[in-house]
Amino acid sequence: MSAWLPSAPCSRACVESVGSPAAVPRALVRLAVLLAVLLFGIVLIPVVGRLAAVWRDRLTRTWCRTIVRATGVRLRITGAAPPGGGLLLVANHISWLDIPLLAAVRPARMLAKAEIRQWPVAGVLTASSGALFIQRDRLRALPRTVERIADSLRGGSAVVVFPEGSTWCGRAQGRFRRAAFQAALDAGVPVQPVHLHYRFDGGAATTAPAFVGSDSLLTSVWRVLSARALVAEVRVEPVLGAGSAPDRRTLALAAETATNGAATNRAADTGTAVVETADAHRRSAEARRRSTDARRRSTDAHGMSANSEAYAHL
Repeated sequence: MSAWLPSAPCSRACVESVGSPAAVPRALVRLAVLLAVLLFGIVLIPVVGRLAAVWRDRLTRTWCRTIVRATGVRLRITGAAPPGGGLLLVANHISWLDIPLLAAVRPARMLAKAEIRQWPVAGVLTASSGALFIQRDRLRALPRTVERIADSLRGGSAVVVFPEGSTWCGRAQGRFRRAAFQAALDAGVPVQPVHLHYRFDGGAATTAPAFVGSDSLLTSVWRVLSARALVAEVRVEPVLGAGSAPDRRTLALAAETATNGAATNRAADTGTAVVETADAHRRSAEARRRSTDARRRSTDAHGMSANSEAYAHL
């Protein structure tokens, strides 16, 4: 395991249990509908790929919204539509549901960990969407990945990146890593921050959709299918224009602040203590991460020195 590899302190203990024996029939019906929607989309991929971009994007958005609804999750998108052309979409990362949620906003190539290739169904869908795969434990490969992202952006594509590098439970958020923001600077394209949030229909935030810790994909999918009255909120924040930041550090911080600001505003409006809980969780997580990083640096100093040039892209 590389010392730089992003990780989150969230585990299955963070995730709410929402299943019950009474929910099994509902979950089975949703599973059947979801598989039918996915199969229908997979069959049509070669046909849709030949369509003009405007129709291809429209059908992709509709299909992804249908996927979300098939799981029993209600989708709520707010904010202005993202601009066209090359665009780096960045968002906090909670669940496997984040992927169709963002595609429902604007279809894009996704930066995904190489392990997703092996996932059932999702691996095929991700690869067929033109995803850019990254081997997260190979630090030397990072500069080339940044170049590939920049090339896609220059070509007018949108690219989705989860800069935290790992999923969090939703009650806290990780720091945004800076590498992908260098690609936006190199390509001269804007950055579109998006905040993702899951709650019950009554308004209470929930961690049920989170895909963290030792959870398997199937376990996480079943938990979502078993839940009642889940709502996925997608808040499209104001775009960060090309040239709005002098370097990747400043740009990453601006995007992170934008997505954190969405959570802060929502908590203030509802009068809950979500922000205080998230802040405490995050401070504890950062303290543990600093301690872990210190131990790793002391035992892996030689390896980090050999990779120092690539590490500068983080």
